[in-house]
Amino acid sequence: MTMTRREFSRAGIAVAASGAVAKYRIVDAQIHVWINDPHYPWAPGTKDPPRENRTPAMALELMKANGVERTVIAQYIGYKWANRYCLESVREYAPYFHGVCRVDPTDPAAPDQLSHLTEEGFHGVRISPAADASGDWITGPLMPPLWKRAQSLKIPMQVYAPITRMPDLAHLIEQCPDLIIVIDHMADCPIDRPQELEKLIALARYPRVFVKISHTWSISRQPYPWLDAQEYVKRVLAAYGPQRLMWASDWPVDLGWTAYDKTLSVVRDEMKFLNAEDKVWILGKTAQQVWPFA
Repeated sequence: MTMTRREFSRAGIAVAASGAVAKYRIVDAQIHVWINDPHYPWAPGTKDPPRENRTPAMALELMKANGVERTVIAQYIGYKWANRYCLESVREYAPYFHGVCRVDPTDPAAPDQLSHLTEEGFHGVRISPAADASGDWITGPLMPPLWKRAQSLKIPMQVYAPITRMPDLAHLIEQCPDLIIVIDHMADCPIDRPQELEKLIALARYPRVFVKISHTWSISRQPYPWLDAQEYVKRVLAAYGPQRLMWASDWPVDLGWTAYDKTLSVVRDEMKFLNAEDKVWILGKTAQQVWPFA
């Protein structure tokens, strides 16, 4: 049975599935939500849209079970630039969620659209340049205006891109020194190309670049706790420090590889190289700095 917002509030979220009281606030830096409903149509051209709903109410169930207090919802790509379901989810279940919108990066009107979406209640924007030529817009003339608008709006720029795109970000970061940039999922660096991770590590020289240490489960070639992918986390930690790293489940994408609780426990319990203070930052405090929650 899906719990209501009021029931969730009454239940509290300090107790994890193990029954232990959380010692710090846990924030999930990324999930997605969607619903099969003609009121929220899929974007034209969407191939094989998901059949099963993944709603904010379902996310709240998982949050309660795992001691997660707050979560960032990133606009699901199946809706492309129609951000309404994400926005309505954030509004309905306030204050548990913040929303990150999408705008069409090839549209010259994208900066103004971003301003409007921010006024509507979004707290960030996400772009996803592909590795092939279809993602070359990241180096084109429409990017600086969009990044500068995000900077003026004081919202983070979230980048989901493959590791090969990391060098393309440097000139944009340098033009927007006050903009917070969040790199998703350690740029999904392939586990058999460890040298490529240096492209992400190189961006650590910019103090307002943050990294999600998520997707250990998808890039790994080993079973839980994905020790091969943990080696990437060690390297990123050494470069960025815990104050610029954050955990994210990427629910429900994670369900293709693992379960929500394991995306959390791998950081909380299995990364033996993290000390208690590291976990305070990575499991909540960093995300709280980027997306201030009530």
